[in-house]
Amino acid sequence: MSMDKMDTIVEIRNVSKSYRRGDHVLPVLTDITFDIAYGEFLAIMGPSGSGKSTLLNLIAGIDHVDSGSIVVGGEDITSLSETELAKWRAGNVGFIFQFYNLIPVLTAFENVDLPLHLTALSRTQRREHVEMALNMVNLLDRMDHYPGQLSGGEQQRVAVARALVADPLVLLADEPTGNLDPDVTLDIMEMFKAANARGTTIIMATHDRGLIWQFPRRVITLDGGRLASDERP
Repeated sequence: MSMDKMDTIVEIRNVSKSYRRGDHVLPVLTDITFDIAYGEFLAIMGPSGSGKSTLLNLIAGIDHVDSGSIVVGGEDITSLSETELAKWRAGNVGFIFQFYNLIPVLTAFENVDLPLHLTALSRTQRREHVEMALNMVNLLDRMDHYPGQLSGGEQQRVAVARALVADPLVLLADEPTGNLDPDVTLDIMEMFKAANARGTTIIMATHDRGLIWQFPRRVITLDGGRLASDERP
């Protein structure tokens, strides 16, 4: 899809990625090229092993391309050092995992506050941001609880708050509702929809075909590590 550069937040060009297992090379992504516009809500679909999670990790700068380039918000992240990437991620990316990835010895408040320690915000400003984010996911009254004291749905809502607390340029979600029951899944998706309405670009990997007809505005399908389709439900 062609679009004005000013409207593009992510540019993926000829990206390939493989992993080594002993003497074997396992291709995961092959020559992937597409753009993502500011404010899009994009779903990435495909069977297990098709490269969905790898693509999200590359966009987040968590993993590195073998070839090609990825530009996010005008920054070519494939040219950044590890130190530069860490600083860049703190200010630009929110990431939500399928298994929450909360730190069990920290309260909900402390888990959400964690990414803000990499910013220049004062302690008072951090508290305001954290309370706003927890209020956004209806968990302000549970902010002093530890993950083990929260249900799975509540833990994922804390993870959503943590991902949104720094007002990221891009929100990446890897199977964020894979372990949740249908009612909680809809709650989480409504939170994504609200964040998207406020201007956050959302890129979500999912197996759930039911979700793509209700929320995302665009669906990329990967098959065998290649771009199989690009459509708008």
